Amino acid sequence: MDVVVLIGRVLFALIAVGSAFGGHFMATDSTAGYAESRGVKNPRAMVLVSGVLLAAAAVSLMVGIYADLGALLFGSFTLLTAFTIHHFWTDEDEMTKQMEMTNFMKNLSITGGALLAFALFATAGDDIGLTVTGSLFDLGF
Repeated sequence: MDVVVLIGRVLFALIAVGSAFGGHFMATDSTAGYAESRGVKNPRAMVLVSGVLLAAAAVSLMVGIYADLGALLFGSFTLLTAFTIHHFWTDEDEMTKQMEMTNFMKNLSITGGALLAFALFATAGDDIGLTVTGSLFDLGF
């Protein structure tokens, strides 16, 4: 079962890796332009800070260094981004509204997965194998 959890952690974190490196670091200007168009203040700094947060969450999940914290970081990012960037209910253009609604729902789904991962790691603690550290949080019952 340890290998299945490891594969799940890695696959789950891949979207954070792609977003951090593909968008936030390698395409900072275009990502910041998009963030600015969605109302984000100081978009370049926010893109870089959130890129670091995503990269840290991805490493945490993939390597298993306080994976519960990594799941919380990832879930926090996707929840905040859903409401601050993908606020489809403010859009008038139907194509933009549909694209933003899809991204909003994707982010909420990732947040749900991150909460499930957090609960798994924080409850199982050291019983989950193939990690560098155990959990930072202890929700064991």
